[in-house]
Amino acid sequence: MDHIKDLRLAVLIDADNVPYTNVTEMFEEIAKYGTPTFKRIYADWTKPHITGWKNVLLQNAITPVQQYSYSTGKNSTDSAMIIDAMDILYSGKVDGFCIVSSDSDFTRLATRLREAGMKVIGIGEKKTLAPFITACDKFIYLEILKAATPSAPQGHTGRTVRQSPAKPTVSISKVDDALIKLLSDSIIDLADENGWTFLGELGNFILKKKPDFDSRNYGFTKLVSLIKSIDKFEIDERETGKKNIRHVYVKVK
Repeated sequence: MDHIKDLRLAVLIDADNVPYTNVTEMFEEIAKYGTPTFKRIYADWTKPHITGWKNVLLQNAITPVQQYSYSTGKNSTDSAMIIDAMDILYSGKVDGFCIVSSDSDFTRLATRLREAGMKVIGIGEKKTLAPFITACDKFIYLEILKAATPSAPQGHTGRTVRQSPAKPTVSISKVDDALIKLLSDSIIDLADENGWTFLGELGNFILKKKPDFDSRNYGFTKLVSLIKSIDKFEIDERETGKKNIRHVYVKVK
């Protein structure tokens, strides 16, 4: 996602379908991709289960939008978010949207925004269904933003890979054959005549195939660390001529 940094983003939060914990970490993550121009959260604020969100609104300058539940069993926040999203889209004041929800009902909204040329980042829990995930340019699981105790993830080969304790991560997915195939196929697709692929291009290419791909899902802070943990790839760090800057290339063994 290096190509979509510094976007003007509209952050729309479905308070009914995401927890209020780790809001700070969520906005720190969003800041990696751009500046939140709009920050709105939708809920029926008369309901007791929304209380936790009320305590973090002022701290994060999020504007609450009241949407009453007119019918039992209906999620009325969906329509309010969709209407606001289209109003913001036509205002021309943003470059992209961040939809914070685990509700797949926003699949069509994400698709429509991308059709209009917007970049769409989804944030939700691991339970989020595939249609909404694949409708986004990138989807980030809330679970990987939660604080975790330092650990040493296991690579596919079973050997221990040391992680920096400064940035502990939590693994929510396993390094398995499906992941190795995704990496291998993507490296081969991009490879030069000698089989080498530039790591920066690889990460963006994989996201096009699998929007919820993130090395942190597997307990690694960086893609290169994840690849190094799998004994099926070669790594080549090349000098660029600039001080302390190297380009990393990968190859299937």
